[in-house]
Amino acid sequence: MGTVPVNGANMSTAVDSIDVDRSSRAVPAVDAARWTRPAVGGLVAGVVSVAIAVAAVATIDGPDASYLVAAGLAAAWAVAGIVIAWTRRAEPLGLVVSVVALFAALALATTAWDAETVSGIAAALVVAAALHLALGLPDGRLLAPARRGLAIAGYGAAFVVGLLNDGDDFGWTAIVVLGAAYGVIAISGYADRCRRASPAARRRLQWAGWGVVVASALAIAIWLVHELLDWPELAPELALGATLFVPLALVMSSIDSIAVQIDRLLVRTIEVGGLVIMIGVVYLVVVLGFGDAPDESERRVLGLAILAGIVAVLLYAPVRNWLNDVANRRVYGERRASDEPLQTFGARMSRAIPLEELLLQLAESLKKSMTLSAAEVWTGAAGVLECAASVPFREPPRIRLSDDEQAVVARAHVSGNAWLQVWLPSLLAAHEGRMVRVAPLAHSGELLGLIVCARTADDVPFTEEQDRVLTELARPVALALHNSRLDTALQASLDDLRVANEELQASRARIVAASDQSRRQIERNLHDGAQQHLVALAVKLGLARQLLEADPATLGPMLEELRGDAQETLTQLRELAHGIYPPLLMDRGLTEALRAAANRAVLSTDVVADVDRYPPEAEAAVYFCCLEALQNAGKHAGEGARITITVSEADHELMFEVTDTGAGFDVKHAAAGHGFVNMGDRLGAIGGVLEVTSTIGAGTTIRGRVPLVVPIPEATEH
Repeated sequence: MGTVPVNGANMSTAVDSIDVDRSSRAVPAVDAARWTRPAVGGLVAGVVSVAIAVAAVATIDGPDASYLVAAGLAAAWAVAGIVIAWTRRAEPLGLVVSVVALFAALALATTAWDAETVSGIAAALVVAAALHLALGLPDGRLLAPARRGLAIAGYGAAFVVGLLNDGDDFGWTAIVVLGAAYGVIAISGYADRCRRASPAARRRLQWAGWGVVVASALAIAIWLVHELLDWPELAPELALGATLFVPLALVMSSIDSIAVQIDRLLVRTIEVGGLVIMIGVVYLVVVLGFGDAPDESERRVLGLAILAGIVAVLLYAPVRNWLNDVANRRVYGERRASDEPLQTFGARMSRAIPLEELLLQLAESLKKSMTLSAAEVWTGAAGVLECAASVPFREPPRIRLSDDEQAVVARAHVSGNAWLQVWLPSLLAAHEGRMVRVAPLAHSGELLGLIVCARTADDVPFTEEQDRVLTELARPVALALHNSRLDTALQASLDDLRVANEELQASRARIVAASDQSRRQIERNLHDGAQQHLVALAVKLGLARQLLEADPATLGPMLEELRGDAQETLTQLRELAHGIYPPLLMDRGLTEALRAAANRAVLSTDVVADVDRYPPEAEAAVYFCCLEALQNAGKHAGEGARITITVSEADHELMFEVTDTGAGFDVKHAAAGHGFVNMGDRLGAIGGVLEVTSTIGAGTTIRGRVPLVVPIPEATEH
């Protein structure tokens, strides 16, 4: 097997990427259903941690608040480890969390039992286990060699630092410094994992990050308040207790139904956290930047002011919404604000309301919110506008606009009476004595309708704010009309396709039936015609052989009779072949074949055709359609009628026309005959079109056209 040399950094990155991909995969159900050794270890370590924490609190005389909070945190981490091990049985995350709790409980217990060396080692190992946890998120696995190496080195360094700790300040300071260094490594590993993680794994990582950020923010906030107000008295204990959010977030990340909610929680947390930070920074900058440093008495006032600002920020949004509703009810009564139609139109569109009902609701909303005497919505196309919705109801006549008027109205802004007098006088005449505002509904330069608002002459004039609302409202309404038109066109296309499909299926069925009928007809013709003559020929040949020996004198007339019978049989076979596919059409082309057919026609027939050779399917379709039309005219046109066949080519189409001067018929009331159906099927099979026109007493015309790709060259005679 070949190998590819890479440097250590690249190898670490590549393997770490593999680690992320593997850790983010869904665990198969069979693995999640059975107990794994990490899960069992997590449960055992969690239970042991709780027992040690309880024993430590029970054995110490008069534990202070800090000790109780630390013991409670250790127990909380242990419970979190148990829950995660139970929920994620195939992952080692629960075991790692329980190990953090176990080292914390040992540190507390050995402190109570005066085992300072063991206590220092356990405290340092808490930091190392936390690094292990950060590097193993979101599932606790360390598949990348780089991460495993960092975790092992972390445990080793922590053990050495804890072993050298004699319980003095220097030893505990070394542990704090070690924790800060591990924190930098943990943040780097966490950020790298977030960049490479799948969406599901990234959500779990976000939960862990959220817990750390919230815990840190609360701890800092408690410290700031304590420094400013000397309150609360147990600030260190509360700040330590704030770290409870970290195991809580890890538990939330392990529950799938809750893990997906992190996006909304992050948004709210960022909003609130940003506002709180802004308030604190503004107060500090204003007070410390533009004033003197506060003394002891002023610090309390400053702290209370910051708290008041934070509370005001948190209450701003709900209070503002409530006050806005109250103000609208007081000012407008039953009406809404003037921009209410703009705010609600989009929501109404999303409810799949029919367009007619949507426009009526829009007119009602405009009339109520803007205190109008009338509100109308006009729609239309191709310069013809009609009133689609009006409040109060009325049915005005349609408005017709020229192309120039459409262009001007489509580009216009919200306009009033003076503009309407020039470009839409009929609309203004319907609202005589009123103040009218019109907002054109246009999309991509095409006029789709109008929004018409009218007030009595005694009412207050329209404001700029109301004109702005009409302008912004016209855009979504025009888009809705445009989409509705597209939807209608699409539905019509689907209906056409459905009809075409049904016609195609029916045509295929008729073609199959016609083919079967043609085969049966050929079989009958062969049986009743040529076959009978051939049988007779065989019998007469047998008689001729007998006469050759018995009566040679009568053989001559019989041979002559046999020659006539053979000639008649050959004629019948030629006529039969001519009906299937005329040899003249194949050899000489459409013009000669039609002239030959005209010579055999019952009525006098003229052929006007001077065309080239074309694909066989096109020539056959035109020939047989013309032949069918000749037969129909011979049956129904009447004596004395004349027929003209015209064939031409234009615009890459082969066109034909069969016209007779016969009796004609009523096309609207006459049922489509079998011949017309056959012609339509022949042309439709190759993309052609058939048209039949007739007038009683003035004859009938049958037209058809067949699309051409490339005409084939005329055959060369040899």
